[in-house]
Amino acid sequence: MATTATAIGTLPLRRPNLIAICAKEAKYEFLKCLRLPMYSVSTLVFPLMFYVLFGLVMGKQTIGNISTTVYLIPAYGTFAVMGASLFGTAAGLASERGLGWLQVKRASPMPLVAYFLAKVVMSLIFSTIDVGALMVLGMTFGGVHLGALTAAKLLGTLVAGSIPFCAMGLGIGYLATPNSAPAVINLFYLPMSFCAGLWMPYQFLPHFVQRIALVLPPYHLSQLAFNVVGAGQGGPMAIHWQTLAGFTLICLGVAWVGHQRDQKANG
Repeated sequence: MATTATAIGTLPLRRPNLIAICAKEAKYEFLKCLRLPMYSVSTLVFPLMFYVLFGLVMGKQTIGNISTTVYLIPAYGTFAVMGASLFGTAAGLASERGLGWLQVKRASPMPLVAYFLAKVVMSLIFSTIDVGALMVLGMTFGGVHLGALTAAKLLGTLVAGSIPFCAMGLGIGYLATPNSAPAVINLFYLPMSFCAGLWMPYQFLPHFVQRIALVLPPYHLSQLAFNVVGAGQGGPMAIHWQTLAGFTLICLGVAWVGHQRDQKANG
């Protein structure tokens, strides 16, 4: 027995494979959200429904020099990734904090960063599905013609642009209660979408709303996406990326403060 214990004691300890842990956690996070119709169906249906109504049924005009069916793909694509990211991170985090599930995760051997990365990866997957579905709908029924490189660039821009909203969701998830989280999300999600020009073209917004839009992250992401299809407002694209990066850091800072507060409260 002593020999066996000694032999076991001399075995080298294996370091946990963080990538494998994150991948498995993301897989189950994705399956969990896929089985929640309130999340999986709503995040996909609402952008597609708006696109069908305002793009395919009523959209026979042009905005600037491009057709409405093309213009609304970046607009509702931004709207879609916002919803997938905010509800995927904030609502889930707030609910699991309230149930004490986050304390269980913290007490387990799993690196806590894998828990947060899984939520971000899940949001990126749903964002990809949402934007891809919008492009397929536009190309199939709206007469939209996007080259493979343009479509890939538009998809990549919007999916990458969902990361700031994942960070925002983490911040909201740490500050909101399980019952208030959906209301708090909508308090940011819907007004920002309107003021950023996602429901009405930016140039048609009242002047004071246009000034508000310049400080909103959805405006900067939508301008990056509009630029891909030739409908941007002009100006250097680096400014939009820098604004989104700064917003991400601020939201991560808010989430960190909330995380530290929870740790102190739970001992």
